[in-house]
Amino acid sequence: MAATVINVGGMTCNHCKMAVEKALKTLDGVRDASVDLEAKKVSIEYDPAAVDEAGLRKAISDAGYEVN
Repeated sequence: MAATVINVGGMTCNHCKMAVEKALKTLDGVRDASVDLEAKKVSIEYDPAAVDEAGLRKAISDAGYEVN
């Protein structure tokens, strides 16, 4: 397992938090995703053999949020 923290822009409420977490948790290989709304960051635990960081960033972007 690997872990990363990605800065995410455009999140303003709990709905945003849930949308980003859901987008990540539906990816194969993602074990956990936890958004810190105040810090505008998401902490992700994932299996790098199943998904890479580019795939994580794409899922966030596809959900409508800015990856910083």
